[in-house]
Amino acid sequence: MVKEIVVNVGDEETRAAVLEDGVPVELYLERSPHQRLVGNIFKGRVENVLPGMQAAFVDIGLEKNAFLYVEDVLVKRTAKAGNGSHPKPVLGRSIAHILKRGTSVVVQIVKEPIGTKGPRVTTHITLPGRFVVLMPTVDYTGVSRRISSDRERDRLKEMAGRLKPEGMGLIVRTVAEGVEEADLRQDVQMLVHLWRKVMARSGRGPTPNLLHRDLELVQRIIRDVFTEDVDRLILDSRYEYEKVLDFLDVGGSHLKCKVFLEERPDIFTNYGIEQELEKALRRKVWLKCGGYLVIDQAEALTVVDVNTGKYVGSTDLEDTVFKTNLEAAVEMVRQLRLRNIGGIIVVDFIDMAREENRKLVMQTLEEEIRKDRTKINILGITQLGLVEMTRKKTRPSLGETLQKPCPYCEGRGKVLSEETMGINLRNQVCELARRTPASTILVEANPLVAARLIGSGGANLRELENRTGKSIYVRGSASRHIETVAIYPLPNEEDALSCIQPVKPGEVLEVRIEEPHVTNTRDGIARIDGFILDVEGAGDRVGETVPVEVSKVHRTYARARVREGDPGKKNRSRSTG
Repeated sequence: MVKEIVVNVGDEETRAAVLEDGVPVELYLERSPHQRLVGNIFKGRVENVLPGMQAAFVDIGLEKNAFLYVEDVLVKRTAKAGNGSHPKPVLGRSIAHILKRGTSVVVQIVKEPIGTKGPRVTTHITLPGRFVVLMPTVDYTGVSRRISSDRERDRLKEMAGRLKPEGMGLIVRTVAEGVEEADLRQDVQMLVHLWRKVMARSGRGPTPNLLHRDLELVQRIIRDVFTEDVDRLILDSRYEYEKVLDFLDVGGSHLKCKVFLEERPDIFTNYGIEQELEKALRRKVWLKCGGYLVIDQAEALTVVDVNTGKYVGSTDLEDTVFKTNLEAAVEMVRQLRLRNIGGIIVVDFIDMAREENRKLVMQTLEEEIRKDRTKINILGITQLGLVEMTRKKTRPSLGETLQKPCPYCEGRGKVLSEETMGINLRNQVCELARRTPASTILVEANPLVAARLIGSGGANLRELENRTGKSIYVRGSASRHIETVAIYPLPNEEDALSCIQPVKPGEVLEVRIEEPHVTNTRDGIARIDGFILDVEGAGDRVGETVPVEVSKVHRTYARARVREGDPGKKNRSRSTG
């Protein structure tokens, strides 16, 4: 597998994409006004202590107070070396016995603010370096689980035990596999020096106060993602390229030969990343076989549904379903990584009759998950055949970063149908007719809604007028959203006619014939701002833009005839739709 990292540096944002065999699998994005917060260390003040929630709110100087759980405050100290698992929290103590309102506390952000929630913080500080992670608040030694060789793990654990500062913890990272003790020592010394600077700053200055800001995106990519298994790192900025080479001079000089500069304005497009990002914002994801995934995200739950779609297979149904599920398992994990989806994930694979096929799909799923740097747990298969998973969420997903809720539907993803709006509008007109002494009512609505209110041949409008005893005029407006309408009482019909009729008898204009007349197919129908134009003899010219002359104007429509050009009159082009 060829693994590459492509970095695009812009004026307002920096983006980095991880590619496996040319296909984007991860995206990291940082915008200058909204710098990443995870990893930053603050001196904060406890604002509220909530014993009922075993948590506290801490003011760290951001828009929203940070959330501190009791389990992120108490940790059992142990002097003996660990086995790679994290220290367990001490349970059974109330947070009210540990924190008091107004107390100053040094915390680190572990989860970005998402939606209405503020950031989540911990008092257990971790300072990641190139090869090790320093944990100043716990006495612990561990080695990354991703290092599979027992011999190498023992070697690294022994070195970490010698280098670990007294009273502090040390975790050896995956990238440290095969490195010499001198490199680890240099990393540890740098991190200890950094921690001493943080503690010195915490002893002075105001509260709240930022004590330490994590590295910028490109430097974090070098530290956390640019490992031995990466074949190439490509940047489109000479400035960042030179900074990366300088950064690698300390503990990563052997990787400098894998760094390349490609100064081009559209590097993400050239590598096919831009197109994949557009697809990653869609609800439906097509598979190569013709099947597809449907991904629905809620705040804490994501549901993935697998469908055969256009794939009909070649042998039998079981084989068709198995191949669709197999491809879906690979693509689904890629989408989780690319979209950075976290929380609870439920996958509805298509039912398979053969047990061996189910095992192979689960095996494929587990193999793909091992490629993910973010922690994923497969909880099992429910009685309904649903696969339950969890994926750690530390920052907003791709959709949450690049999109916002629709201002029209307010995030529902749907709007009311024209039939529903037509019924609602009819009721609103009746209500206004009962309250107003005016003899005329003007209605302005989206053309689709206006057409429902008028009805075929104006039948619905006539019935509504008989019911209300008012003269009702309807104006279609293409600029109006389908869910917004305006209803005005007017003193007389002349005012209403001047509002709703966009054309006058004798006017010459150009219109597009949209469809043939329903009952008289010889005529064609055009629309101007939702107002219907019945064009004589244009039934066979659907799709054409033709010059017409308005012959007669009615309340709900106008009649016109085709003109093949008239030098004596100036044509006026009008937008139709």
